[in-house]
Amino acid sequence: MEQNNREVILSVRDLKVAFGNRRHRFEAVKGVSFDVYKGETFGIVGESGSGKTTIGRSVIRVYPATSGSIRFHGQEITGHISKALDRDITNKIQMIFQDPMASLNERAKIDYIVSEGLQGRGLSRQEIRSRVDRALADVGLLPEFASRFPHEFSGGQRQRIGIARALVMNPEFIIADEPISALDVSIRAQVLNLMSQLQRERGLTYLFISHDLSVMRFICDRIAVIHKGLIVEMADTEQLFRHPLHPYTRALLSAIPQPNPDVEKHKVLEVYDPTCHHYETNPPAWMEIEPGHHVLANDEELADYRGRLK
Repeated sequence: MEQNNREVILSVRDLKVAFGNRRHRFEAVKGVSFDVYKGETFGIVGESGSGKTTIGRSVIRVYPATSGSIRFHGQEITGHISKALDRDITNKIQMIFQDPMASLNERAKIDYIVSEGLQGRGLSRQEIRSRVDRALADVGLLPEFASRFPHEFSGGQRQRIGIARALVMNPEFIIADEPISALDVSIRAQVLNLMSQLQRERGLTYLFISHDLSVMRFICDRIAVIHKGLIVEMADTEQLFRHPLHPYTRALLSAIPQPNPDVEKHKVLEVYDPTCHHYETNPPAWMEIEPGHHVLANDEELADYRGRLK
């Protein structure tokens, strides 16, 4: 499947995810659609509770989709799928979790943690060990670290182990769910640089989930902004920073700390108030307002946004 001469590796259409029962039902994702192109880093940004992590876990089949479609290389992966396809998806799609302190089994040694996904796949012990050593080396850890326990490592090293656990499966697509938010500021750049390097060397595609737009600008090619289960704006990264249109996007951007103290002191924070929309008589639609730049807007807002772009 190709679009604009770029191969679409993941296609999400009208995805809805709900939790609870009929009496107490919470719709976390309310119908989102997007494509991720091979070799890019596609970002989903939003505040806590916006539904971004739910989307990532639905792609990796941890959370079942209530409705909608998720296709990987054109194959539907939602709902009941064959064991062969499930194993193939497990190989090709991996996830890096937010908290390296909680995502690693404290009772297991690193060689078991990293190699767990390889067990039962007909590989020899020597081949498994070789793949573990290579994965650890690729993230800057020595092979002898494999005999240690997670508590013997720093937070940054633990997150590198989490990345190695994903790499050992030789995936094509990695979902990175807030991979640096639990790390010290001093080592965040190291992990982001590592991910960028691995992407170049291995031809990886990332779905990068974060609440921090300044981090997204550093690593993402395109960004989708999500609010309460709905994507409200999507564009190339620099396009989004140059021309933020939706008031929620503008509020997120205004909250980014500025390195210049004078600019930071005089900047004006924008607060998003959903009552600014008048959707009762004129509901919004997903529109492409300029090439590659989409926004959720009604007719009145669309006219305003077009005026801003001029």
